[in-house]
Amino acid sequence: MLRGARALLSLRHPLDAELTVSELLGSWQEMRSRGIDPDRLVGEGLLDYARRAATPAALALLTGVSSVGVSARHRLLARRGARELAALGVPGPHWASVPVTVRPVGTYVSRSLFGDVDELVCVYRHEVDGQPEGDEHALVAVIDHNSGGVLRDAWVSTKVERLLRHCAEQAERDPLASFTAVSPGRARSMLSSALGRTLRLMAAGEQPAFRPSRSVTELLGFVRARTRVLPPEPPVRATPWRRDRRATLAARFLASDAAADLSDSYAAGRCAEHIIDYGCDADFGRPLRVSPRKVETFLLEWLPRRVLLLPEEQEAMPHVLAAWVRWAGPFQGLPEIALHATIDAVWEATAVFTRSYWDPSSTFGLRREAVNRLLPDGDLSALPRRMFAFPLVTELDEEEFDPATRAGRRALLRLDHFGSYDPPKAPRGRHSAVSEEPHRPLDRLDEEALDAHERLADRLWRGDPPNLWPAAQRLLDRGLPRSAVLETLLVALSGAEEESALVKILDEL
Repeated sequence: MLRGARALLSLRHPLDAELTVSELLGSWQEMRSRGIDPDRLVGEGLLDYARRAATPAALALLTGVSSVGVSARHRLLARRGARELAALGVPGPHWASVPVTVRPVGTYVSRSLFGDVDELVCVYRHEVDGQPEGDEHALVAVIDHNSGGVLRDAWVSTKVERLLRHCAEQAERDPLASFTAVSPGRARSMLSSALGRTLRLMAAGEQPAFRPSRSVTELLGFVRARTRVLPPEPPVRATPWRRDRRATLAARFLASDAAADLSDSYAAGRCAEHIIDYGCDADFGRPLRVSPRKVETFLLEWLPRRVLLLPEEQEAMPHVLAAWVRWAGPFQGLPEIALHATIDAVWEATAVFTRSYWDPSSTFGLRREAVNRLLPDGDLSALPRRMFAFPLVTELDEEEFDPATRAGRRALLRLDHFGSYDPPKAPRGRHSAVSEEPHRPLDRLDEEALDAHERLADRLWRGDPPNLWPAAQRLLDRGLPRSAVLETLLVALSGAEEESALVKILDEL
């Protein structure tokens, strides 16, 4: 890497140097995996090696990292190293011969009425002693809201006037497109949020669900540096989407003409709740936004992973979603052609939805009663970890074995791990699934072990912390039996005094 930094010595302009250093720093971003921080492992090692090398290329690299380093610690270490080498008389690069300041000139956003993607255009210039130095340059960042607001793509252009003219002309030609100026503070908030979500997904594990484009990894340091240049946005108090507000929106929809043809009002109400929850929780508080991509993502990705639908709700969902599009589209300002395109996307995705949505009752042979007990909140993504925590719930029907209650959880765990249970106070029938014979009192050590199992099972039930179940899955994939996995997780819980320490231990499993 230090040999590659020799190219910095031939550059003349600070922008070229920043882009080159950012690309170099991005070369190890895809090394991110569970328990490995490449910024610390590779980045800090490179900075220390460059400081000890004391060559012109090393000084050029340290100078560049002091500007576009991916973390404050990297930038601090790079500045210290650059000062040390400069004090030793190591010659610096030409582009760093005079102090240069980056100033924002303008910020714009290009988007369609559908609101799937925001193309953020941020224009900057370099200044020396307050005077412009060289041409302006623009950073274009593509933020994909259907993928969770991640940074989907990014690039830099020095043809700023041509870029702005192209965006404005495209907005004039396309009635569904817009190109408007936004405040620098708002642009900073948008970039910061997209960067945060992108970095979290990049560090999600060995095979993250989202893999950024090469341009994003190469420009990651540059984008973060340009984000810091923008002024912060004044705090804005957002109105939360509480349950009562969501219920009011659902009631307005069900009372509208668009929902008049929906025959099953109960199923329609449940489906409307899921549509609103998706818009509020996964689309940044925008339940009224509709688009072809959003309805496809909702039907084919979010619903199959997150929501347990009854058979009548599965049948009603496409019809309710089409009615929702007809009702919500005008609030978004969509013309008729856009509404028809979105409704067509609903019906095109319906056949795939019917095939792809799996019912755990039929797929795994689970009784509907057991599924309802495991998923009282309807969170389908929680089914595997809750079955792992309470496997006996699929065999027991008695109310005292309800995992949604603390008493039921202790009864299930006691029977699972100690072969015993507390008999109910009410008289039991002759055909009860569990006789009274397994009852035996637990000693003090067994009670403490049961308490530990209860704390672990409660965390698995809630998915807290989020990396607890992925850690258990990794252990299962290595061939460990369930008992060994539980014991490993219990040791991890007992050895962590704080949540941050627990997260670190789980990531290392």
